[in-house]
Amino acid sequence: MTALVTWNQVTKRYRPDGRDVLNGIDLTVERGDYISIRGASGSGKTTLLNLLGMVDRPTTGTRTFDGVTLEDLSRGKEALTRRRIAFVFQEFYLIDDISTLDNVALSLVYRGVPGPIRNQRALEELSAVGLDEYADTSVLELSGGQRQRIALARALVSKPDLLLCDEPTGSLDPASAQLVMDILATAHTSGTTVIVVTHSPEVALAAQRRWTVEAGALIESPAP
Repeated sequence: MTALVTWNQVTKRYRPDGRDVLNGIDLTVERGDYISIRGASGSGKTTLLNLLGMVDRPTTGTRTFDGVTLEDLSRGKEALTRRRIAFVFQEFYLIDDISTLDNVALSLVYRGVPGPIRNQRALEELSAVGLDEYADTSVLELSGGQRQRIALARALVSKPDLLLCDEPTGSLDPASAQLVMDILATAHTSGTTVIVVTHSPEVALAAQRRWTVEAGALIESPAP
């Protein structure tokens, strides 16, 4: 395996209190990893995820993505690199007044994929999450579990190198949560690197590597 992400002494400090949410973090994410992140509320899990996803920049330290030092990139080149990363959140962030197919295809619109190819890929991804029969349905007619699967399809249709999930099962019933876990496992098996922030022991245990954020530090549990 080769490193997809590396960090060297990454610290994130928020003003005005000057508190280090993350303090001197070193980490390596290998291609094909499946990692869960746990920690108390306010421990820095979401900050960690935002730095992994290039949504934010560290106060000090350096990060690499696929061998490129991110702190050396312009904002424009960093944005291009960020296209290789997809996000899924506890809230679905779907667009209510368009179909499920169009919601899934939306990320391909931004990448300039032609309409017929875009729709075909979106339909294939809907099929992969078991919701192709709802392609023309408004997301308002879907359950919470179905909406989260649509959000996953939207994230995965662009074939990201890295999938970052922030509490993807947090608002779901157990059956729907299991379906989401199955989709994450399939994405990982297909070669996508998956990192999941979760409070759920079941979701955390499904990952191959398990991290905990505590007092600004990142602690990795021994391999099972």
